[in-house]
Amino acid sequence: MVYFSSKSGNTHRFVTRLGLPALRIPMQMNQMPRPSHPYVLICPTYADGQGRGAVPKQVIGFLNDPDRRAGIAGVIGAGNRNFGATYALAGRIIAQKCNVPLLYSFELAGTETDIARVRAGLEKLGRHLCSTAA
Repeated sequence: MVYFSSKSGNTHRFVTRLGLPALRIPMQMNQMPRPSHPYVLICPTYADGQGRGAVPKQVIGFLNDPDRRAGIAGVIGAGNRNFGATYALAGRIIAQKCNVPLLYSFELAGTETDIARVRAGLEKLGRHLCSTAA
């Protein structure tokens, strides 16, 4: 997994609770991680009322590199349901632009149900990726 989390730390808390290996996209756009395998990107949404700015600049910078973008296998979006139509919008935008599936969406730092569902989905995706690589 690769993820971005702002100072609020909601996405970081979610990823930590998953207990799976993950690379973090830093707040400063230096030292971007280089995943060596296909990965799932977890991205929160930071949109205004019209959806502008939904995808964090750091994530855009990460995905602007063709080698990093080529490894994305799917996206998990995060957001706040209080924002209505822009809830988890970044995940939908990235999935569409990178032509990968939106695998899941969760609110804020997620619930125990979200953690269980994402773990199960990532396990299934990992088995699929391993079987297609063989």
